[in-house]
Amino acid sequence: MTKPEIDFPEDFDQHAREIYEKGKENFDNLIRQGILHQDDKECFYVYQLTMNGHEQVGLVGCCGIDDYFNKVIKVHEFTRSEKEEDRKNHILLSKLHYEPVLFAYHKVSAIDAIVDSVVGQPAIYDFVADDGIRHQIWVIDQPEILEKITTTFANEVSSIYIADGHHRTAASSSVGLELRNTRNGHPSDGGRDNYFMAVLFPDNQLKILDYNRVVKDLNGLTEDELMILLAKDFQVEPKESQYRPESVHTFGMYLNHRWCKLTAKSGTFDETDPFEQLDVTILSKNILEPLFNIIDLRKDTRIDFVGGMRGLGELEKRVDSGEMKIAFSMFPVSMQQLFDISDHDLIMPPKVTWFEPKLRSGLLVHKIDE
Repeated sequence: MTKPEIDFPEDFDQHAREIYEKGKENFDNLIRQGILHQDDKECFYVYQLTMNGHEQVGLVGCCGIDDYFNKVIKVHEFTRSEKEEDRKNHILLSKLHYEPVLFAYHKVSAIDAIVDSVVGQPAIYDFVADDGIRHQIWVIDQPEILEKITTTFANEVSSIYIADGHHRTAASSSVGLELRNTRNGHPSDGGRDNYFMAVLFPDNQLKILDYNRVVKDLNGLTEDELMILLAKDFQVEPKESQYRPESVHTFGMYLNHRWCKLTAKSGTFDETDPFEQLDVTILSKNILEPLFNIIDLRKDTRIDFVGGMRGLGELEKRVDSGEMKIAFSMFPVSMQQLFDISDHDLIMPPKVTWFEPKLRSGLLVHKIDE
């Protein structure tokens, strides 16, 4: 459904109409086979994911496209036009949201209490996927509880934050507006195109992993020259083994089979600015740009990014193989930092947040036509 291009030859146009039609065809086949079915009445779902002892429980429902345009739903990343267009084509042709986006909000005790009471009951779906992540889903369909959840969100949640799914959020909102305008609809008329599907998690349950960097060369510097330049803005401390940063403004550096700890010196960055105090900003402005001449992280082919799930051993592997010359391990961005960036209408640098565990596609689907 979401990757129908796998049913076509590799040289087939990945954005041809036939691709999106195949996705809808695959969805319709699942309906005919009884694998997916339409619920009889409106409901919320509770969705719990468990990975390596970490549990997070969210509410699955629909968010309004106007909340996105009015910035109630807050962003922290740019979207790429070609990727957003691809998502739009999927939605327009199928009139479906195949997979939810992942949102965060400041925890609310009343919502936590409802979710906790539901999780205490047997789940309607409960399985462990091939990657070892457990997925459990419960249904909330009692009208009084549905009303309480909706009212509580309206009264106590002033902002919702995109954690993972900027392109899907932008595409869903754009398509929804287009469909609503086509039918001369209104934001409050109850049309399904006014909404898109999301899983909303309280901020204290989400887990952001580190997102590390590897660089192909030292930009003409010798190792000794690099260490001298680093010492201007960082305290440099050799380490006997792999180093994973324990706090903000500390970094691990792997070069020539050796690890070092780098600690940013006071005064080398603006501690009052939410963007400037991000570790990725400090690394870029004090190392990548001035020393390695890496200015555009989105386009420079000399840098690559390694998600925290792969571990520090992956950094060592890529450097020791000769593919890369140097690696930097990062301290994960916090949810509060993400909120601060979003609340100030700022944009994080690319490849900063790596959320785990991931939502499972295909468990829940939302139709946007009747």
